[in-house]
Amino acid sequence: MGVSGGAGTNPLERFADRLTRDEPTCPECGYRDEEGSWRAETTGDRVVYRHLCPSCGAMRTRELRLGNQG
Repeated sequence: MGVSGGAGTNPLERFADRLTRDEPTCPECGYRDEEGSWRAETTGDRVVYRHLCPSCGAMRTRELRLGNQG
């Protein structure tokens, strides 16, 4: 499942949009990817968001765990 730009229609897409907006700069090389987007994959109990820097190839990930946390 890939998500990109625009106003997301569900919470998972909105989180990807927020990552794109709030984390555009690569921590490895400092490249500011204003056009980039985070891609999402789900395994059922978690969602993993990934962004590949177009300048240096560094991969960033963020993970959300779904379900009861208690």
